[in-house]
Amino acid sequence: MPVSFKRALGAPAMAAGLAFSGSALAVPIDECIAPADPGGGWDFTCRSVGKLLTELELTDGSVQVTNMPGGVGAVAFSNVASKRADDSDLVVATSTVGMTQIAQGRYPGGADTMRWLGMLGTDVGVILVDDDSEFETLEQLLDTIVDDPTSLAVAGSSGAGGWDHIRALMLAKAAGLPGDQIAQMRWVQFDGGGPAVTQMMGNHVDVVSTDLGEVAGFIESGDVRVLAVLSDDPLPEPFDALPTAVSQGYDVTGYNWRGFYTGGEVSDADYAAMVESLNTLYDSDEWKETAAQNGLVPLWRGGNEFSEFVRESIANVEAISREIGVIQ
Repeated sequence: MPVSFKRALGAPAMAAGLAFSGSALAVPIDECIAPADPGGGWDFTCRSVGKLLTELELTDGSVQVTNMPGGVGAVAFSNVASKRADDSDLVVATSTVGMTQIAQGRYPGGADTMRWLGMLGTDVGVILVDDDSEFETLEQLLDTIVDDPTSLAVAGSSGAGGWDHIRALMLAKAAGLPGDQIAQMRWVQFDGGGPAVTQMMGNHVDVVSTDLGEVAGFIESGDVRVLAVLSDDPLPEPFDALPTAVSQGYDVTGYNWRGFYTGGEVSDADYAAMVESLNTLYDSDEWKETAAQNGLVPLWRGGNEFSEFVRESIANVEAISREIGVIQ
């Protein structure tokens, strides 16, 4: 049965804008928590957005980036909920990965624990191997996994049952791996796509399932071989030559949006102003250029619309997780 994550998270498409009218007073966002080690997608989100907030004079001074790895975002979520729930100068990077964790009960709270600010773009899943790997095509890789799901170590930046893992499982399922054998596929978790690729280059794992934005540098340097990107259509330059899974006969897509939340006790006025600042950043040419350079498709959802989208995403990912047996 064809599998597409568009039903859960939506393929990239321009969305309606801010859920607020009028002009809010600027809130000087001066800290961004990246819930992972330096080098990953959440770290990129904080650093690129923090830099632009400063350059576009949407904040006072520079934006501090605080790396807070642990539990695929659970440590940062807990810290904000318990200690910084009303900090209106603080944003936290999140993504589809974080929604997956919430959907599977792996965070100390649900969607209503936080206030969801907005998304700025969507990343796309990528399956890659070392440039010296024996696997030249996605078909070769998946045939090996179907023949013996324990034969290869597959790695990513989410835990077992997380978004990177789910995308790899769905590819194996689309290739013909029986449902009762899916759990046998070996999975190794790292805090970020960058560390996963580094370990693969050291021959500690065989395959990486992650987001293109996390490993764009490795792709451009030629240190890895991309077997598939999980998008409906080929990506724009400079990644237009990368093959999609769909074009190779596997109807699997997997998008990972990038956005922010803040503490659940931030006031309505401060929340509205924070959303407006991010919307202004999104509308800038500078953000469009940054997104293109890092394999992101610009996409805005903000304020109330984004909050509803997050809740719907969590419900849909929970349903998918049950379908493939990740949760009961």
